Amino acid sequence: MESSKREIAAAAARLVVEEGLEYGPAKRRAVRDLRLPARTALPGNDEIEAEVRDYIQIFCADTQPAELRALRELAVEWMQHMAQFRPHLGGAVWHGTATRLSDIYIQLFCDDSKSAEIALIDHHVDYEPRTVSGFHGESVEALSVHAPSRALGTEVGVHLMVYDLDDMRGALRLDAQGRVPRGDLAAVRRLLDEVDGTPDGAGA
Repeated sequence: MESSKREIAAAAARLVVEEGLEYGPAKRRAVRDLRLPARTALPGNDEIEAEVRDYIQIFCADTQPAELRALRELAVEWMQHMAQFRPHLGGAVWHGTATRLSDIYIQLFCDDSKSAEIALIDHHVDYEPRTVSGFHGESVEALSVHAPSRALGTEVGVHLMVYDLDDMRGALRLDAQGRVPRGDLAAVRRLLDEVDGTPDGAGA
């Protein structure tokens, strides 16, 4: 069982890096690609992330740092646009495993759940409302936009996840690996000033 989990994790990591899949779809696709039974036990996200880091180090070490920086710079732009809603960056762009195919996930903490949407409308931003998985796997409303990145020469998916202000209480609680799970605008700016680009407590 452990060997199949490792196989799935390695195959899923390749799909995450090369095709931009999220971890859940990547795991399910890896099971199909490896022709394993549908009920095969799946590796955890921590195992996938470890394989993603290894894959990047082996195959993308010359390109990934610049791509990650471009995504973080774009994230800062959007966090500045939405500064009134206490934006925090999470996901691969925060943790340092993102590539040019990765989307940006920014959590907003709002007094009124509709206020962020109204702000986008007021600024004539085209967005698509959708549902994504939140902190604990719960369904959360997201306002998704296609944001151009001049550095990458393409559009990047930016997902503005809308939370209640009360949710901020648990937003910075350390994850199972003892890492800070997300950072505010000042924290992301610090990452851009650092050489290795790994958040304090957020590395592998």
